[in-house]
Amino acid sequence: MSTRTFGSTGLQVSELGYGMWGLAGWTGSDAGEVGQALQLAVDNGCTFFDTAWAYGEGASERVLGELVRANPDKRLYTATKVPPKNRKWPTRRGSEIADVFPPDYIREYALRSLENLGLDSVDLLQFHVWEDAWAADEGWQTAITALRDRGLIGAAGVSVNRWEPWNVLRTVETGLCGAVQVIYNIFDQAPEDELFPACREHGVAVIARVPFDEGSLTDVLTRESTWPAGDWRNTYFVPENLNATIDRVDALRPVVPAGITMAELALRFCLSNPDVHTVIPGMRRVRHVEANVAAANAGPLDPALLEQLRAHRWDREPTDWSQ
Repeated sequence: MSTRTFGSTGLQVSELGYGMWGLAGWTGSDAGEVGQALQLAVDNGCTFFDTAWAYGEGASERVLGELVRANPDKRLYTATKVPPKNRKWPTRRGSEIADVFPPDYIREYALRSLENLGLDSVDLLQFHVWEDAWAADEGWQTAITALRDRGLIGAAGVSVNRWEPWNVLRTVETGLCGAVQVIYNIFDQAPEDELFPACREHGVAVIARVPFDEGSLTDVLTRESTWPAGDWRNTYFVPENLNATIDRVDALRPVVPAGITMAELALRFCLSNPDVHTVIPGMRRVRHVEANVAAANAGPLDPALLEQLRAHRWDREPTDWSQ
């Protein structure tokens, strides 16, 4: 597994990471197979694991901690997220940071996450939502600096709201933001406009999430797709979104070269961009790990194919179902 330098932190992380949201909010997970998939990822060189307190109110963090302890001979990099105090995903314009991330609350949840992980420190502590209007606020800056100085976190970062890659540009300039996690895939190419150049300039690592567009770029959805009660996808793939997404997938299908899957194309699209330091697909099954490791090891896409994929950019605006 190839590694990339994680921004100015200097960490060498695997270019294929592991997103652990699938352990909560998504149906169809089998704890036994998830454990096998996680260990297989480690055995194949994955070293970056991204979780959050909100993924099962600490359940996913506990799984990650167990994985780290089960592999004492390997350096695994841990990343988690502080949930918004008001429990609103995403934030809205005009949201006050005092209601979302007051300093004492940041410290409280950093310690909660460390307790769940069972670790003395976490490599990356991220804010699970963000407003760039908060960039100059001294409260979060002081809290993060104190946590870092105490050795409880290695770096701080921001997980940007869906389809708002611009909503962190001033924060990137503060010098306190070590990483930005953003949706980036064949459809969502907007981070290339402003965010990636800003991160490159300031030495901020880029974590690409949702490389498969919540599953649509694996080419398994249909207009009749439904999920069991309680599955997050039921609220995301409402008819308005599902039908528009299927139209986009149908248009993309003829571009997929013979011999590879749409999922492989999607993952390799992300990894073809040198501004991306790691991509974090969810891999709840052994076959997912096997397929994604093979795709990552296949290398970047041909430049001519990448140019073709530019035509499939889809600029979307956040709406009530997109959170």
